[in-house]
Amino acid sequence: MLYEFRTYTTGPGKAPLLAKYSAEIGRPIRGDDHGKLEGYWLTEIGPLNQVMHLWSYNDMNHRAEVKAKLGTNAAWRNEYLTKAGPLIIRQDNRLMVPTKPLTKPETDGNIYEYRFYRCKVGKAKIFADAITAAMPVRERHSKNVCIWQTDTGQPNEVSHLWVYKDLNHRAKARAAAAADPDWQAFLKDGPDRLEEMHSTILMPWSHSPLK
Repeated sequence: MLYEFRTYTTGPGKAPLLAKYSAEIGRPIRGDDHGKLEGYWLTEIGPLNQVMHLWSYNDMNHRAEVKAKLGTNAAWRNEYLTKAGPLIIRQDNRLMVPTKPLTKPETDGNIYEYRFYRCKVGKAKIFADAITAAMPVRERHSKNVCIWQTDTGQPNEVSHLWVYKDLNHRAKARAAAAADPDWQAFLKDGPDRLEEMHSTILMPWSHSPLK
């Protein structure tokens, strides 16, 4: 399985309009025939004026095939891109392979946190394997949605997606994890493996499968 996390940066205040066009125009045209939509969010804390959307494909060949097909879709080009395109000032993407399967939350009405870590050269797989193995400890306190190692876009990167009921739940869960001796044992190796740590709080939009 291959995942693609796309980040579109808009002008100030334009991200909700882009999300609206995606839900009302783009989604009905595209469906899941050109990659499966796993989640669609607006950034709330972290980089602002962004939408982030997560897609899954069977593999690189499947992605190339369906993207080429979408590029020839007249409705996509003429009805969606003509409206959405002018709102976007930057596009970034990551192609990622999971080290832990994507697990959808049992309930809706959540917030999400996307964390990506730049690892020291040669340490990404070591860290990805270690944090995946440590998930039973960390999930005592809150649920993980997926863990990935980036294949294309940013080398030496591991990222993970978390789900919380709200920001208060996040604060309590992270405090509990920080006090857990087993999680502390995992964290002690972080400085030897990581260069940077980044976090973005995400709010699901209406057409996001992950809500």
